[in-house]
Amino acid sequence: MTASSLFDLHGKVAIITGSSRGLGLASAKGMAAHGAKVVISGRKADACEQAAAEIRAEGGEAIAVPCNIGSKEDLQRLVDSAMHAWGRVDIVMANAAIHPWIGSVLDLQEATFNKFMQVNVQSSIWLAQMTVPGMLERGYGRFIVVASVVGLLGDPLTGTYGLTKAADMQLVRNLANEFASKGVTANCIAPGTFKTEMARSQWEDEAMVNWYRGRNPSQRFGEVDELAGLAVLLASPSGGYINGQTIAVDGGHTISFR
Repeated sequence: MTASSLFDLHGKVAIITGSSRGLGLASAKGMAAHGAKVVISGRKADACEQAAAEIRAEGGEAIAVPCNIGSKEDLQRLVDSAMHAWGRVDIVMANAAIHPWIGSVLDLQEATFNKFMQVNVQSSIWLAQMTVPGMLERGYGRFIVVASVVGLLGDPLTGTYGLTKAADMQLVRNLANEFASKGVTANCIAPGTFKTEMARSQWEDEAMVNWYRGRNPSQRFGEVDELAGLAVLLASPSGGYINGQTIAVDGGHTISFR
């Protein structure tokens, strides 16, 4: 096996939700650079097309399909668009999620909880139902869910978001147990805090920066390309024996006693 073949994704088709910017876009660019045809998806059509255009300008293959992952119909259209363009889906990276509320579980409203669960958990189940059967037919598939270190740690304010991310971790364990012997892997990536637009309020807050430096062994926030490499690994043939795992990409945040 040559160094280049370790992560060769030529001939593979990848759907990455929430890939018009941030961690999703970095992962999509990484997969495209290794030969995958990628489907860029997000809520805003112009942002999706711009991201796909960036990948094409770099020599990759990409199409843009706007999608609200909370809608089963939108997700089916997303998968159908990939099938229409390239006839297969080999890799799914369920990266998009919502975090619309923080607060005590004692104040959690039923409608808010249901929205969290439908968008952050049910959408991944729908995507698996729509794509894994085709992966099984070909004997190759990679189902990746982007969770969060909040799903590994307790927190009194972001606990509902963390609950959905812990559910995602259990989902990939279940999928791996059922399908690993048939060539379809399932794993979670659990990011810490990265310098993305979504986390701007944290990395531009001096008090938060000082706290994070004191708590995190790396003493800094992550850069998006530092997650993209793991996404490529999990999508590639080299990731075939990694199954049902949740891998934290957090600078050591979850292993620090401080």
